[in-house]
Amino acid sequence: MKKQIIDFIAYLAVERHYALNTQQAYQRDLQQLIIFLKTQQISDWSQITSEVLHLFIMQLRHKNLCSRSIRRYLSSVRGLLAYLVNQGQLEYNCAVQLSTPKIAKNLPETLNYEQLLQLLKPQGSTWFERRDVAIIEVIYSCGLRVSELVNLDVADVDLTQGFLMIMGKGGKTRHTPLGKLAQEAIRQYILGQQSIPLFVNKNGARIGVRSVQTMIKKRALTAGIKVNVYPHMLRHAAATHFLQSSHDLRSTQEFLGHESIKSTQVYTHLDFLELSKVYDKCHPRAKKS
Repeated sequence: MKKQIIDFIAYLAVERHYALNTQQAYQRDLQQLIIFLKTQQISDWSQITSEVLHLFIMQLRHKNLCSRSIRRYLSSVRGLLAYLVNQGQLEYNCAVQLSTPKIAKNLPETLNYEQLLQLLKPQGSTWFERRDVAIIEVIYSCGLRVSELVNLDVADVDLTQGFLMIMGKGGKTRHTPLGKLAQEAIRQYILGQQSIPLFVNKNGARIGVRSVQTMIKKRALTAGIKVNVYPHMLRHAAATHFLQSSHDLRSTQEFLGHESIKSTQVYTHLDFLELSKVYDKCHPRAKKS
């Protein structure tokens, strides 16, 4: 059974172009499934039924996993069984019979423009400072995922035309405008740089996701921002501000590289919240006496 999981993960990497983090998440989920199946004396995928998978989900619930995590487990199991069906190793995918737990629609955390300016306020004049400012400017300017940022190469940046070429989820490429301040931050940072990766660490190797997360968190604390700041908040801020200015959901979808517009619609709620705040503050009939 482990061999089929290895083959499935390879399929996700080669055929579906899934990100490494996604591959690893699928692998962890399916390893937990294997451990559970051993307790049920199941040693072949053909022995799995929807009842067995229901017991697996119940075990996850007893571990107090949230609905979002259980949905991810279900997605991993469904994906594997669908793959085995397509490979002719299973007759049908019994996981499709399982109901998916509903999750509360939490609005994404974001930063306001004043907090963003605090984050970009100069904290020195070193090469590391120029790099960090360029990272924040590029994430915000282009609404990037941190995984997209760290995979950028110098060749992906067109400072003449002001565009960035991004390799997004599923290996899909998109081009997005690069703001003037982001362009200038990159120019200041790459002066004399010979490396292929755009953003590098002190050893000259491609910077990692964890390093970017740590840098932004520390920088926010130094700037006196009192919320826990992480890279994806910059993407949320870019999306919110873009939508507020353009009022164009479809353009916002393309800007973010969302495959489905449903993923983008959450930002309409954020926009409405901002509108509500302004209304409550400014409208004569909304003010409390």
